[in-house]
Amino acid sequence: MSSSAATRGRRSSAVAALLLAAAALAGIPAGSARAAEFDGARAMSWLERQCALGPRIPGTAGHAALQTAIVEHARSLGLAVHRLPFERPHPYEQRTLKLTNLVILAGRGDGPRLWLGAHYDTRPFCDRDPDPARAARPLTGANDGASGTAVLLHLAELMAAEPPPRPVALIFFDGEDLGRAADLDGFCLGSRWLADHWNDFGAPLAGPQPVGLIVLDMVGDRDLAIPQEGYSLALAGEWTRTVFERAESLGLTAFVQAPGPTVFDDHVPFLRRGLPAVDLIDFDYPAWHTAADVPAACAPASLEQVGALVWDLIRRPPG
Repeated sequence: MSSSAATRGRRSSAVAALLLAAAALAGIPAGSARAAEFDGARAMSWLERQCALGPRIPGTAGHAALQTAIVEHARSLGLAVHRLPFERPHPYEQRTLKLTNLVILAGRGDGPRLWLGAHYDTRPFCDRDPDPARAARPLTGANDGASGTAVLLHLAELMAAEPPPRPVALIFFDGEDLGRAADLDGFCLGSRWLADHWNDFGAPLAGPQPVGLIVLDMVGDRDLAIPQEGYSLALAGEWTRTVFERAESLGLTAFVQAPGPTVFDDHVPFLRRGLPAVDLIDFDYPAWHTAADVPAACAPASLEQVGALVWDLIRRPPG
């Protein structure tokens, strides 16, 4: 076998392994989810299985495998799922990115939906890692990517078992983390596209403005403390306070009713369009954009606090 043929063989084996992992990811028995309560251990298993796929950078086998797993998971639960493909020029390379946002719909009625979002892609490099040998490696993205997605995947199970009283959309944003430091144009590509197109004729989210959007990003930190993110508080103060007051009423100590830093994240394009959006994020995370962002840096208890809040907002809609 020539060296090029050997390389193709190794690639085929790697892709096959990722597809098997994706099949396992999509095939976690639904019966192990609790119908009434959000289970942090269950969400943690989703986080770990995403990381087992390897980097989920757009265009990679791991990214494609996770996208397939999300779609198949929704279908296995009997929930409507939509792929929203789009293209964007790569921010730093002479090529076109083919990206896909995913939307899972649940709930009864046709009134304004509650939108819940997280990005499912991961960063191409660990540019903040102090070790130059690790800085060029792709990010595992346990907290930065997998944590919010894990919460949404478990929420899909809960909503299939106990349909919400009002419509809910789970939104999986693509292309969130391709940007470079101090260059915002490379970030949040999927949410920018959706903020421009959500109400297009025939789109799955078209209709009344949502009750609000809640973005989940970096919500698995072992030492979780989520303040009121700056843009959320300034541009959607009423919605932000509603979400944090619910957390306080539930006794969820990870949520801090105090102003936090401003973070350019997937909520910002929607805020710019006048839609109420809040970013639940613990930005005080030493492993951010480093090789240390692995499952061991995350905890089921943290995922459970965030999931418990959002599940309560689904079951008892505000307003």
